[in-house]
Amino acid sequence: MNATDGVTPPATKRVTWYDTIIVGGGQAGLAAGHHLAKHDVDFVILDAGQRIGDSWRNRWDSLQLFTPARYSGLPGMPFPDSPMRFPDKDQVGDYLARYAERFDLPVLTNTAVTSLEGDGPGFLLRTSGGVFTANNVIVATGPFQRPRVPAMAVQLGDHIHQLHSLDYRSPFDLPEGPVLVVGAGNSGSQIAMELSRFRSVTVAGRSIGRLPRTILGVDLFRWAWPVFQHLSLDTWLGRRLRDRTLSADPLIGITPADLAAHRVRRVGRVTEVHHGLPHADGRPVDARVVIWATGFAHDFGWIRLPVFEPSGFPRHRRGAAEVPGLYFLGLRFQYRQSSALIGGVGADAEFIAADIARRD
Repeated sequence: MNATDGVTPPATKRVTWYDTIIVGGGQAGLAAGHHLAKHDVDFVILDAGQRIGDSWRNRWDSLQLFTPARYSGLPGMPFPDSPMRFPDKDQVGDYLARYAERFDLPVLTNTAVTSLEGDGPGFLLRTSGGVFTANNVIVATGPFQRPRVPAMAVQLGDHIHQLHSLDYRSPFDLPEGPVLVVGAGNSGSQIAMELSRFRSVTVAGRSIGRLPRTILGVDLFRWAWPVFQHLSLDTWLGRRLRDRTLSADPLIGITPADLAAHRVRRVGRVTEVHHGLPHADGRPVDARVVIWATGFAHDFGWIRLPVFEPSGFPRHRRGAAEVPGLYFLGLRFQYRQSSALIGGVGADAEFIAADIARRD
């Protein structure tokens, strides 16, 4: 098998069994596969994409990680770049493909999981490539599942071109005219500054706080990474930090002066729409294009098991759900601040793999 491209399973009604099935072939799923292989567990990784790493390749053209390469490697394979350089999205996609190939991880691409339910003591998964059963399932679908767009979007005038940041690629794919970016987080601010080179741009949203790119001349992550790795949900400070950061990450290295230098106009939250125009701070915002950089929501509707809070977030302890054999991986602050980051997901994957090995 060429792990770089994965394997597309044949259409069949045959039921295929594995001890453990990982849903999602991104960084979380690959890290889980690496650790399961070390325990000699029989497993497969199911991914809906055409190629390993496409979840990164299909983001906007200029996207870069906000973590340096030094802190962006998966277990057993450092990121192949200058340690303090920020890899771009295509480099990340290619790195994930090479990772799967290097460790010969069994990935079935073009295999979208449509439902997961209990099947006696195990689980039954229906997919676009057939039916699978397993003793254990790791849900590693990542934090970018369903684009979140406010209900007011349907009230905007037909003359306004709308898209979510997930669908943004470059300034040259948009209609001409002023742009309103809704969402003042890292993604929204980066997109706004890129667009400002070619047109008038306004960014709207609440202040989410910010962190400097460097402290005393040293990159932020050299200071922060040890904290990220050791502040867990077993500590009071870790639980408090989780509650403060679950909704949005602070801006990293982007200041109001940076936005001003790019001639990006900054306004408050978009709270209403009148006569087809978005309003912020009580005034209309002229826009021919609106980009909703409003984040993502979890989408676990395909999981038919009683393991969720009323909010739809899974109930778990370090990734282990209340149903034995079901695990979640790659959630924001799953156990540590770094749980959803490429360089941090490996620790959670190691814990879950060891737990599965003990169950077997």
